[in-house]
Amino acid sequence: MNVEDKTLKALGTSLNFRQMRQDLLSANVANAETPGYRAKRLEFEAALSRALDVDGEQSMTTEDDRHYDVGGGGFASVEPEIYEDPNGIVTENGNNVNVDQELALMAENKILYDASIQLLNKKLAMKKYILGSE
Repeated sequence: MNVEDKTLKALGTSLNFRQMRQDLLSANVANAETPGYRAKRLEFEAALSRALDVDGEQSMTTEDDRHYDVGGGGFASVEPEIYEDPNGIVTENGNNVNVDQELALMAENKILYDASIQLLNKKLAMKKYILGSE
């Protein structure tokens, strides 16, 4: 039995990126009064989806041993995209951080982080049950 399956890798990767997003959102709030600071965003969902590729529609078919696998690349190559938020109202000091919006995004990210933890715990409990019943 494969102990480290695709679901565990996906959940672990998701948790790492959610932590990175929380840190980035915290930095945005901390710099809310910094002149010229632009709010940053972190997107990883599309890259994680490509790495998962559950339905096989996002990767190339390799039917011959001489074909190179140039598909999703797995979880080792998943990289988040960090960019400056183009939205928002820029204040007179050049800052576009909206603290209320950042706090709402932090709350949403925390809920999704907690949900991922719960899924990870359920997955590990199932594996423990399976190993105990053999």
